[in-house]
Amino acid sequence: MDKTIATFQKNKFQEIRVGIREFKGNDLIDIRTWTMTQGTEEMVPTAKGVSINIHLLKDLRKCLDEVEQILKEKKML
Repeated sequence: MDKTIATFQKNKFQEIRVGIREFKGNDLIDIRTWTMTQGTEEMVPTAKGVSINIHLLKDLRKCLDEVEQILKEKKML
């Protein structure tokens, strides 16, 4: 399955796309920066990102929850 689940703006010329991708028979969660090509409005993926096996979703969620908690404690969110 290759499907983009969510997209949000990083800055004026870039966005973050979160999706599910298949690569060499492995299903992956892909979080990647996409950028606008110069002179057009076409978006292309960059090397900046991470792809992890879908079976690690629980671990990723736990880490993000911990980050959120710390940021709230420090009143950064």
